Amino acid sequence: MESFLTIFQQHLVILFIILSVSYLIGGINFSILATKRLYGQEDIRNMGSGNAGFTNVLRSAGKAPAIMTFIGDFAKGVLAIWISKNIARLDFSLVTNNEAMMYLMFLAGFACVIGHIYPCFFGFRGGKGILTGWAITLLIDWRIFFTVILVFIFLLLFVKIVSVASIFAAATYPVATFTFYYMDFNKFNGNIYYVLICTSIAFMTGLLVIVKHKSNIIRLFSGTENRINLKR
Repeated sequence: MESFLTIFQQHLVILFIILSVSYLIGGINFSILATKRLYGQEDIRNMGSGNAGFTNVLRSAGKAPAIMTFIGDFAKGVLAIWISKNIARLDFSLVTNNEAMMYLMFLAGFACVIGHIYPCFFGFRGGKGILTGWAITLLIDWRIFFTVILVFIFLLLFVKIVSVASIFAAATYPVATFTFYYMDFNKFNGNIYYVLICTSIAFMTGLLVIVKHKSNIIRLFSGTENRINLKR
């Protein structure tokens, strides 16, 4: 824990820049841009379920804006992590410290998801962070990414409810992070605090996404949540 606090104190300016840039990138909401600005439709937040995300765009606005939303929300997660890595590389002491770099990437991912859910550009009313979260996990650790994706696909095929698959995928994020990093800890005799800190940030990210699904959880318990037609 000491090393994490030391890293935080020594690189406060870079951390602030990374968090700010990641948040702002996350705040570029492609579902709103695609439906309202490019296709001249109503604000997606006033359509369907009211969520500014891919599923609602597909159901309420059509395939073209939905495809743009999918690509845009995924790409901004990739961009946030990529830019954050390059900002961190401006400090040589960070480049040579793998643990510090990973802390910053996890925090950048967390900030990007916050930006997606609470975008300052759109009245702090955004989406639920699933696609952006996938992109973040891909660039942080491909093992976590494929685990989360497999859980999502399996549940989507099994229950045919996007929110259920999304919630369990979000819950899988910290579990997969702990599992793989603890395996690495045992294999390479690593730092247990590194495992716990990365898992904690992953937990906060996953929890934020799950909390954002509050309305879906209420509909699930009431039996009114929409199912999808996979064939269609």
